Amino acid sequence: MLIKSNMNKFKTLTLLLILLTFKVSADSFVYITDQLDIPIRADKNFGENIIRLLPSGTELSLLQSTEDGWAQIQFDDTVGWIKSFYISIDPPAREELKKLTRSYNANKLLISKLGSEKEALESELSILKQENTDLVIQSSKSQAEKEHIEQIYQDALKLEHENEKHIQEKLQLKAELQLAENNTQIQKDTSSRNWFIVGAIVLFFGMIIGFVVPGLLNRRRY
Repeated sequence: MLIKSNMNKFKTLTLLLILLTFKVSADSFVYITDQLDIPIRADKNFGENIIRLLPSGTELSLLQSTEDGWAQIQFDDTVGWIKSFYISIDPPAREELKKLTRSYNANKLLISKLGSEKEALESELSILKQENTDLVIQSSKSQAEKEHIEQIYQDALKLEHENEKHIQEKLQLKAELQLAENNTQIQKDTSSRNWFIVGAIVLFFGMIIGFVVPGLLNRRRY
């Protein structure tokens, strides 16, 4: 009897605290606090008027509360009555713990995922740094090769210019040689012609001498 009396006092005190703490308006939200499934009733009586059972932590819409310790609530499309000491304006600690545990596990999983992504990004960054170093080295080599090729090109241009100069000099020498050969040939032809003329003159005078001298000698005899 003492325990039952204490329970009744506790329930009454809880009801008074709920009624004194807040005056609830329509569409306020409250939560089932008991660890057992709590019945929603069709009216403010105990009996065969249970509409459905709701587990601890269920969020309800509080429509009104009465001085006799009942609260009218709405859950989805269900509207009914429930004892006020079974509801609270704050979620039960057990449900909050569940939410925090789920949040912790989700955050832990996210941290693990982010850690894996971080390692992958660090690995990719390391690869990119190495590729960048290789590209810098390759660029340096390419620049050196470019300068070497440009130098070879400049040398080739100089050689081509000198070659053209030698070709021009060669052509000029050929022209001069051809001119000299032509002059030599002309001189040879002139000399041959002169020798021919001299020979013809000598032959002519020889013939004259051959005909004249014997006649003169014959005249002297007679």
